[in-house]
Amino acid sequence: MILRSRILACASGLLLLSACSDLGRDVTAGEALGSISGGGSTTGTDDADSPAARPTQSDMNGGVPGTFAVGDEPFAVRAGALILSQGGSAADAATAMYFALSVTYPVAAGLGGGGICLVHDTASGRTDEFDFLARDSGGGGAYAVPGNIRGFAALQGAYGVLPWQRDVSPGEGLASTGFPISRALSARLATTLDVVRLDAGLAAEFLDESGNARPVGTVVSNTDLAQTLSAIRLGGPDAFYKGEVGARILAYSQAQGGAIGVPEFARYGVTRGNPQLLQLGNQSVYLPSAQTGAGAFSGALFGTLIEAQQTQAGSGDLQAAIVVAVKHALARFGVTNLPPDLGSTGFAARDSAGQSVSCAVTMNGPFGSGHNATGTGVTLARAPSSGPAGIAGAFLTPVIATQGSSVSLVGVGAGGPNGTAAVGYALARMGQGEALIRRTDLRSTGLAPFETVNAITCQSDACVSLSDPSAYGLGAAGDSR
Repeated sequence: MILRSRILACASGLLLLSACSDLGRDVTAGEALGSISGGGSTTGTDDADSPAARPTQSDMNGGVPGTFAVGDEPFAVRAGALILSQGGSAADAATAMYFALSVTYPVAAGLGGGGICLVHDTASGRTDEFDFLARDSGGGGAYAVPGNIRGFAALQGAYGVLPWQRDVSPGEGLASTGFPISRALSARLATTLDVVRLDAGLAAEFLDESGNARPVGTVVSNTDLAQTLSAIRLGGPDAFYKGEVGARILAYSQAQGGAIGVPEFARYGVTRGNPQLLQLGNQSVYLPSAQTGAGAFSGALFGTLIEAQQTQAGSGDLQAAIVVAVKHALARFGVTNLPPDLGSTGFAARDSAGQSVSCAVTMNGPFGSGHNATGTGVTLARAPSSGPAGIAGAFLTPVIATQGSSVSLVGVGAGGPNGTAAVGYALARMGQGEALIRRTDLRSTGLAPFETVNAITCQSDACVSLSDPSAYGLGAAGDSR
């Protein structure tokens, strides 16, 4: 579907967004798009006394090789770090983070959604793209055909080294035994109560007896989701798309007026191909293919950034350059109105061999359609054409940058144009020789936690994992043992 037509289909009356020239201050969701604000005062960590809460987890590793994971929800990042510590590849870690996110952060990463991943494999020198966005059903309706499980199965099958079962297990365990609601999830729940209250499954898990969001630290579980993840762990993606779980999802969709067909659900196919490649200074930057909405938007923004830098040669004014890039990209695709929350998230991993993976996923709105398929724990994503949030896929920006034979950045912006801009700004600064080694060295999107940037940066043979400085994510670094 053409990005321009999808963006222009946005309804009026939503959050008005416009470019802003002041990149040095924090902005609120009601303020201007295109500002990449300075590091905020929030800790960006999980809840107070848990190991994930400690700032030392977001720390510099003393050299390469090493293992790194970063994302918006700390418990999911810890799941990825665990897989890396067990000898898993970056693809294994990304898969584990996704399945954990489907439990601990379903507002943006449910089993019913879709996404895009990039992987750079140092052994082969190959950089691959996996596209698996949730799609409109052939018969229309409000529910999307899910792509996430097929997508991560394809990624893990191509680049994973651990058994599939091990990558799914952390998420299954979190759903079965329970997990504490993190500050990251709590922030999203606070603004989505109207959605959660309308679904019995979501309400039972995340709301108290008075209909208010359960507080940070409350341990919740999801038995139905645990059973679905168990089936996926044992039977692979076919257990979801062709088994009892899929039958229940299709039955629920049809009963609720959806139109997902059996063949299109069972035969969902992942697109694997080459990402687009741009040159930003001395860095080769891989972005989603220009054939996707995400690639079209990020390519336009990065391309304009490159041009703006060239026209301002010698000025070193990267802030001005990124503002120009955002304004031009938004104008090119007619973006004027967007919802404040597009239901997206991004995460990245790097293993001790240097394999790097960056992924972004979306539900096309917070909790997608807001409907939980009975007996499965699966929240269905909103069909892309069914509302303004359907353009969320255009703002998924996994990025991998290399300098010579070395990876310099594995990053991801998600949730809106500011996420894309923040990744571009980080790359431009690195291209000028700046060292990004602390979380506050990243420029926040200003709209966190709904638009975020996460990155693993590598300079001078040392890497560091940096989560968005104004959100509640986690960057984890480990050794190669």
